[in-house]
Amino acid sequence: MSDWTTALEGRRTSDSRVEFEVGEPGHRAAAKVKVTPLVHLAVLDVVGTGADKLLQGQTSAQVELAKGDFAPLTCFCNAKGRMLANAQLLRVSPERYRLILHRDLVEPLRDHLKKFAPFYKSELSVRDDLALLGLIGTDAAAVAARHLDIAAPSLWHQAGDAERQLLAHPGPQPRVLICLPREQAAATASALAEEAPLVGNAEWCLQDIRAGLAWLTAAHQDALLPQMINWEALGGISFKKGCYTGQEVVARAHFRGQVKKRLAHCRLEGEPLPELGSTIVDENGKSAGEVIAAERDNEGGVELLAVLTTREEIGPLSIENRSVTPLPLPYPIERLDPESLAQATA
Repeated sequence: MSDWTTALEGRRTSDSRVEFEVGEPGHRAAAKVKVTPLVHLAVLDVVGTGADKLLQGQTSAQVELAKGDFAPLTCFCNAKGRMLANAQLLRVSPERYRLILHRDLVEPLRDHLKKFAPFYKSELSVRDDLALLGLIGTDAAAVAARHLDIAAPSLWHQAGDAERQLLAHPGPQPRVLICLPREQAAATASALAEEAPLVGNAEWCLQDIRAGLAWLTAAHQDALLPQMINWEALGGISFKKGCYTGQEVVARAHFRGQVKKRLAHCRLEGEPLPELGSTIVDENGKSAGEVIAAERDNEGGVELLAVLTTREEIGPLSIENRSVTPLPLPYPIERLDPESLAQATA
């Protein structure tokens, strides 16, 4: 299948990265909204009469809350409570649920869930026929409404129909994620680009970092408890639902306060990007954590999401002799129940 971003004159530097030529000086910086293909994300559909029960037994979300308006964060764990993937859960029709997650993990998650699907009369499909676009900026909702005739929803809610969905994502700048048929993607992006310059998806990923929102990749699959990426502080874990795979471990870590590592927002000195999984060391050269996500900040440095030790005094940090400075997160590290988020007006 051809890459639809080529019609936009995008340059794919990897499966998860697309870049565009910089326009006139100051044009992008002055724009009130920017558009980007979200090629690092992918879509997995779970379809069938028992799709809700299949998901209820495997995911941290309270599936009954996903009624076509609320679109909760969720994660899938192994029996030891370590995450296989994290995602956002949508319901697009009575028997069709949709998961948006990092492209690294969409096929591994499908293969994992396939072990249970026959028992629930359900099927799993990686939706290569769908595309994802992102709008970033103060006018993101207005631009989406003008071009798609769909009013953008509130945070962690969805709007649209079975063909096209809009989701509002957090960050220092308003953001709207658009899921639509691949055959419409290039034309829609071109139309949006008439008033919103095209930018590489690194800008969306930087906004995720600033929002304290980590998407698991292959570098950390099967390695972290959900709380290690602050998932309960983002409403990604329901502690009011019944059992799911890994639930006992996740609940014990929460109620006994056994989480010894937490997601942190940091800045790294210098422009080279560290590899995902790079070790962060303290002043004694001992490991204090590792890199989960990293993007250049356009100011000569790199912003990180890193899983760091929760020790109160860890002193100066570095990656290969480059200084690491902790930055504040935009949310408190405390439990946020998805049940309360679901009550917000869509």
